[in-house]
Amino acid sequence: MERRVIETGDGSYTLELEGIEETYHSRHGAVQESRYVFILKGLAEILEAKDTINVLEVGFGTGLNALLTREAINGINAKVNYHALETTPLDLEELNLLGYGKGVPDFEGFYQQMHEALWDESVVLDEQFTITKLKCALEEFESSVHFDLIYFDAFGPRTQPHLWSLDLFKKLAQMTNSGGVFVTYCAKGQVRRDLIEAGFEMERLSGPPGKRHMLRGVKP
Repeated sequence: MERRVIETGDGSYTLELEGIEETYHSRHGAVQESRYVFILKGLAEILEAKDTINVLEVGFGTGLNALLTREAINGINAKVNYHALETTPLDLEELNLLGYGKGVPDFEGFYQQMHEALWDESVVLDEQFTITKLKCALEEFESSVHFDLIYFDAFGPRTQPHLWSLDLFKKLAQMTNSGGVFVTYCAKGQVRRDLIEAGFEMERLSGPPGKRHMLRGVKP
């Protein structure tokens, strides 16, 4: 499917899938959405309790959430082991058009190295961040690692309904440590109910600019 670069409401860029009006990030602001949903409402919660954090991202996409995660832990006593699932990796030329690395100048080199890192291998990018990019669908993913934080950033239920299923939420709950946090931009009632049935204690939070609500869950 063809993709094109579009500018979003905060001046940052994202990719749009042509023909189905689906974007990789919010049209109201790509970077501000990611910072709000995944960093402020997800990572910040875990950093209060732990200094070594296992993260699982469903939908690695442009790598923006990973970049902002690295930025957020800079200068504090924290390490992140980042696992990311993606079935259709983007090429570096396309990613460079988005300018995310330049937007976080201290980590422009990090962003480049992250995308150049080999797939399906654990790669130490620096003393605070190790990444394992997996070219793998969530349905096929198995892990001996249990996670403290899950960024659920797949395309929406309209585009990828199979990923927003009770069975997959149960699978994620089984991989989540007690006290672990699940965050997603989505706030659909059925998604919230399925996550509760899967084993998360859910709350609906105020969403980022342009979006009324989002969801956050905690594994008891």
